Parts: sequence; structure tokens; C-alpha cells
Amino acid sequence: MHRAGLHLLIHPSALVDPGAELDSSVEVGPFAVIGSGVQIDAGTRVGPHVVVRGPTRIGRDNHIFQFASVGEDPQDKKYGGEPTWLELGDRNQVREFVTLHRGTEQDQGVTRIGDDNLFMAYSHVAHDCRIGDQVIMANAASLGGHVEIQDWAILGGFTIVHQFCRIGAHSFCAMGSVLTRNVPPYVTVGGHPAEPHGINSEGLRRRGYTPDAVQAIKRAYRALYMSNLKLDEAVERIRGMAESQPELAILADFLAATNRGVVR
Repeated sequence: MHRAGLHLLIHPSALVDPGAELDSSVEVGPFAVIGSGVQIDAGTRVGPHVVVRGPTRIGRDNHIFQFASVGEDPQDKKYGGEPTWLELGDRNQVREFVTLHRGTEQDQGVTRIGDDNLFMAYSHVAHDCRIGDQVIMANAASLGGHVEIQDWAILGGFTIVHQFCRIGAHSFCAMGSVLTRNVPPYVTVGGHPAEPHGINSEGLRRRGYTPDAVQAIKRAYRALYMSNLKLDEAVERIRGMAESQPELAILADFLAATNRGVVR
């Protein structure tokens, strides 16, 4: 790592605090501002007018586009300036006017974002969120604090997620969805408030799920939504199905751990 003052790929109009640590391959565009306590790893590009505040760790080969705000103070009235973190993994795309905020002491003190995610323009990740890998948040999708988004989930444009909700792996939230309860893995939801609309068959096909696996997920969906079973009864049935179809284990585990109820 090299101090930014020795960096040859920083535009002369950019402001980089001496307390920031940037790999020598990091690019910083015109009028960008990089604060103290920011660490940026190799191959990452920071566009014009981007603001990155610390403490923030940014991994390799990310592209942060113009006017994004990364690592800003949490929008929480309880926050009093404590040293909390944002961690951004590798190969993420952070588009125009995206806002990614640090954590709070009321949680684990860190907002964690994994790898290979796409945050489209104006999307917002609030304090203490946990985002996995390969997630897509379309334009203006917004997360309240303490939200968990699991791998491969897709949030359509203008989707709104209430604080403390969990969005399961491979789920799909249609444009304009309003989510106040958890969305199980594999499930497609939409509406205000959101309601279930089958499974994300097309997404699963694109990710290499076999026809047998997709059919098993459909049977699990029917057990959860179309069998008049209580939630705990549906969980037990799905757990039994998972003995021969391991793809269903993440669905059973998700449902068993829910603390806000599920979209149902």
C-alpha cells in the first residue's frame, strides 16, 4: 500500500487525506474526496466527484462511478460519531448517486458488502446491512438499517425494504415492492405490500439449476404457500424434502430462523 500523495493515478484536483491508504494501482478521478481511514485495494477505480469517508475498507477491482457516496455517517439519530466501519468486497459496481453507509454501535458496528454486486443509480444501503455476493439492487432500491440480502437476490427498481428484514438467496423482488417481512430464498414477490408470485424459475435456470432441482423448489413453494400449513408445519415438510433435495436446505433453515414473519 502507498500513501496517496505518491500515487500517480490520482487526478490533480482530487483530495486524498494523508491518512488514507491506496494501492498504487487505484485510480481516483477529478474532484473526488478520499478521507482519513479509507483503505482501497488494487485495481479499484474511484470516479469523478465520489466521496469516500472512513473508516472504510474497499477491496479489489471495484468501480465506483461519479457522485457516489461511500462510507458516510449512518442516518441514525442515535449515532454520536463513534468509529464504525463500511466493508466493500471485490469487483462491485457502485453506480451514480449510490449511498453506502457505515454501521452503528447498536449492531456490530459495520456494514458488510460482499463481492460481484451491482448497485444501480440512486440505490441506498443503510447502516449495519449485510449483503452477500452477486446481488443486484436496481435504480433507487433502498434498504433500511440492519437488513440482510443473501447471495444472488435481485431487488427491482424502487423496491423498499424495512429495517431488520432478510431477503433470501436467489429471490426476486419486482419493481416497486414494499417489504416489511422476510422474503424466503427462491421466491418471487411484488406489490405494496409485497405478496408471493411463484419461484424465480428463470434466475435459477440461468444459474445452472437442473430441471429436477427447480421442480423440487416448486414443490417446496406449494408446501409453504398452497397447502394450508402453519409455518412450522411447512418448515418440517420442507426439511423432510431436503433430505433428497439438498437445494431445499437453505429454504428450511431460512424459514426456521425468521423473526419478522415471511411474505406469505
